[in-house]
Amino acid sequence: MPSSSLAFDRRHALAALGGLALAPLADLAHAQPAFVPGQPIKVLIGVPAGGTQDVLTRAIAQQVRDSLGPLIIDNRSGAAGRIAVEAVKTAPPDGHTLLLGTASMMTMFPSAYRNLSYDPVKDFIPLLNAARFELALTVHKDVPANTLPEFITWAKAQGDKLSFGSYGAGTPSHFLGEMLNRAAGLKMVHVPYRGSTPARQDLMGGTVPVYFDTVGGAQQMLPSGRVKVLATSGEKRSPLMPNLPCFVEAGYKDVVATAWFAYYAPLKTAPAIVDKLRTEITRAVNTREVRQLLLQNGMYPIADGSDALLKTMREDTTRWAGIMKAVNFQAND
Repeated sequence: MPSSSLAFDRRHALAALGGLALAPLADLAHAQPAFVPGQPIKVLIGVPAGGTQDVLTRAIAQQVRDSLGPLIIDNRSGAAGRIAVEAVKTAPPDGHTLLLGTASMMTMFPSAYRNLSYDPVKDFIPLLNAARFELALTVHKDVPANTLPEFITWAKAQGDKLSFGSYGAGTPSHFLGEMLNRAAGLKMVHVPYRGSTPARQDLMGGTVPVYFDTVGGAQQMLPSGRVKVLATSGEKRSPLMPNLPCFVEAGYKDVVATAWFAYYAPLKTAPAIVDKLRTEITRAVNTREVRQLLLQNGMYPIADGSDALLKTMREDTTRWAGIMKAVNFQAND
């Protein structure tokens, strides 16, 4: 065979091998979803519109519009927030669908539900823990108590005829009521709501006499004159309500409940996209404008990265599992 023919065959063989080598890379590039700057980013929130989670996300959205694009809130209420979680779990991992995860969704539900359809650690990429908050014992104005001791005395007299509202079964709001029941010897009956907005409406209207709200939410209701706030749930007094005792200060050392809001991406989101999202949202949380707005609404800015968030998740999962076992709680799947 002429040497020119051999050279021609070698070139074709090398080209073919090169094409085979590049094919997986091409397929990978084709399969990997791309983040498109300026294209809207949906942030799924598992409660109805109007709550504290909306306030947080809107504040961040104003700061990242130029660098990421518009953040669009998508309130997917139902199933105590699990509908939103499951939607993000199966969303394209392109950075354009995120979850605002709560302590309930990501650390309490694994113990609360026998057949939970997601794993908070294995099915999502943690971006950052944005904010933490405390809760408050909030009562209707007609409740004949103006202090925590007066409330305990009155509540004991009501027995199991007294109900308390929460912003969802298996949430910190729910278990704060259960912890107070155990610690103070009360028999309040739990009434779960689908988020904070309907619970606040019923509290102010007198439909439910007691509600364990976020401190920020309780503070927002006070000007109406239709509610009273009697105690907060941190380990020390809330800076937003420094005149009120916390349960610990009043002698109920185990009645402590804090929670948080964190952002997550679908599991297979590319590292470069994750880094960009985390960097920009963290920058937003740390701006003076966002920090001031969060504090005004009862939230403490955190901006913890993924490692710190995962540590918090593990610790909280263990703690809430113990509390659920102690009160013999199991959610209905």
